[in-house]
Amino acid sequence: MSSHRGMASRPGFPLLSSLARRPKVTGPRFQSSPPDIKLKSPREIGLMREAGRLVARALDEVRRMAEPGVTTADMDAAIAAVFREHDATPLFLGYPSSVKGKPPFPAVICASVNEHVVHGIPNRRPLREGDIVSVDTGCKLNGWCGDSAVTLAIGQVAPDVQKLLDVTQETLNLAIRAMSRCRYWSEVASLMERFVKSQGLYVVEQFVGHGIGQSMHEDPQVPNFISSVLRKHDIRLEPGLVLAIEPMVALGTKDVRTLGDGWTVETRDRRPSAHFEHTVAMTPEGPRVLTLLED
Repeated sequence: MSSHRGMASRPGFPLLSSLARRPKVTGPRFQSSPPDIKLKSPREIGLMREAGRLVARALDEVRRMAEPGVTTADMDAAIAAVFREHDATPLFLGYPSSVKGKPPFPAVICASVNEHVVHGIPNRRPLREGDIVSVDTGCKLNGWCGDSAVTLAIGQVAPDVQKLLDVTQETLNLAIRAMSRCRYWSEVASLMERFVKSQGLYVVEQFVGHGIGQSMHEDPQVPNFISSVLRKHDIRLEPGLVLAIEPMVALGTKDVRTLGDGWTVETRDRRPSAHFEHTVAMTPEGPRVLTLLED
């Protein structure tokens, strides 16, 4: 689950990836102090791999369900069952809102349909041919977290929407590939931003990825674009670093707003957006994706 840009005194969820250590903030800014990054040992990365594999298995369930007529509530129930079967704790259920007076997140998945960017609440509306749905979920298993997201097409989608899905997926893939040759995250973020813009699409900047480990949201914040603050407090890509990388890309505008439920974020022009996420560990051999069924 993504993190809102900026840091504050306590974890909060909105304004994603993914429900992160996203303290309440007053504006679109990044943390001004250096991040406190917790590097993981090979053993700890192995434990995170087990959590990541379970998240991948859960998302594989909803891939098979992604047909007209299914509801996002059905998807939520299916993933909850996978986590229960393996005694894993859902990371999103009950996560506190950073919006004063709003209830905790009520579901195991974030299900964001069409113009909804992140943090959508599952419901009973049947999905229709041509819809897209971003399903973001995470769990804690044996004390360690995994977090991943995928955007799925429901039946045949419009060509521009299919391009949106393809570009967002490739943005995540190119980031993971680039981590093997780049020394700092700013180099990777620059490649991500340039690729999205070259395709005539827009990087959503209000939400970013995050560090992850025994907590879902750890330092550092992981933007998918370049900023002066990232250059000031860059992230060295060294063994033991584990990041939840989650590009969010929009068809028409990067500007977003949070709806009255205190959770759902949509594009201001109400055109579609997409979101893909993997938990990725840096190892001496290079980046390792932890949220896949197979290595």
